[in-house]
Amino acid sequence: MKQLTDKEIEKKALEIRRLIIRMVHAATCGHPGGSLGLADIFAVLYFDILRHRPGQPDWPDRDVFVLSNGHVSPVRYAAMKLAGYFRDLDVMSFRKLGSPFQGHPSTRYLPELENSSGSLGQGLSAAVGLALGQRLQKRKGRVFCGISDGECGEGMTWEAATAAVAYRAPVIAYMDHNGIQIDGKTRDVCDLGDLASKFAAFGWKVSTIDGHDVGGLRRAFSSARDYEDGPQMIVCNTVLGKGVSFMEDDYNWHGKAPNQEQTELALAELA
Repeated sequence: MKQLTDKEIEKKALEIRRLIIRMVHAATCGHPGGSLGLADIFAVLYFDILRHRPGQPDWPDRDVFVLSNGHVSPVRYAAMKLAGYFRDLDVMSFRKLGSPFQGHPSTRYLPELENSSGSLGQGLSAAVGLALGQRLQKRKGRVFCGISDGECGEGMTWEAATAAVAYRAPVIAYMDHNGIQIDGKTRDVCDLGDLASKFAAFGWKVSTIDGHDVGGLRRAFSSARDYEDGPQMIVCNTVLGKGVSFMEDDYNWHGKAPNQEQTELALAELA
């Protein structure tokens, strides 16, 4: 894959955001807020960091990307579509009856995905196990995992965090830290405190960055590749609804589709 500049990746993120809005509007349901907030991270992963082959999704030496908070499926579908996956499939069928593009991703319908997800808190455990398996099989690919700050209220996340350190699992995880979940601000629903410090206390190698700084994201993920002696967490401070002014930092857009007028306004801002 051609090495893209930061500006070119930022343009990819903008394309991803536009496709997210169109998909969720067409479906009249879905989760646009978190998806928009992750567009920069997914653009960096799919157009720079991940070793993958869209035409050969089962390539043995590929990097594995596990998405734990599966409700942000629009950003994954959009990024993968633009990267060259799903050539014969229409992502605009998102959430429609019979569509392979389920609201929560399923490998039953899309074998190009590495995991089915929807039940929050399970992704990190899967990624830790896969990372240990990759090491056991001496495969070249790394295991990446995306989690959210809200799902850190699930106990299973911390069981995985403990096991990852105990077995030195070489997993590279990022946290979507937007401070919002379905019922409001995370600090008001269930204040989990300083999550970066908590993962560090468990023994993880932790860094904190701006989740919308493409250059910073590229450097953070590239640096993470050079470390294999245990788990890493990149805490990405993000804004829910990033790029669409009336959605930004508003928990009401966690799981609500824009109407026609709102869609036109959003696409105008993302032009």
